[in-house]
Amino acid sequence: MTGLPERVRELAARLLAEPEEDGRPANVALVQLSSTFCAPCRHTRVVLARLARSTPGLRHTELDLGSAPEVGERLRVSRTPTTLVLRADGTEAFRFAGVPKGEALAEALAPLLAPPPPAAGPT
Repeated sequence: MTGLPERVRELAARLLAEPEEDGRPANVALVQLSSTFCAPCRHTRVVLARLARSTPGLRHTELDLGSAPEVGERLRVSRTPTTLVLRADGTEAFRFAGVPKGEALAEALAPLLAPPPPAAGPT
């Protein structure tokens, strides 16, 4: 998980290490960067937690930038909430600021959550 602050890498690695109920690993982590007195952050937390609970392979966690301002600086976060969408290999797929629309976000995440195509066998 290169390019990300150590605290974010650790959070995402722990989150993605938790297996699904069927034993498969999660493959996408939503790391929500928030601040304590941010009303949109609370709403975003609800939207992302609900989506993660209902979507196999998706995990959600939150990091308060008040306790980790260096993370916000390093990632050039200019407003909260900002959510990082991280692949299982720790790379950032994309990020978004503000409160997401659940359906639109689910659609954007679908390609990342799709199982890999089967390996081509001998023909």
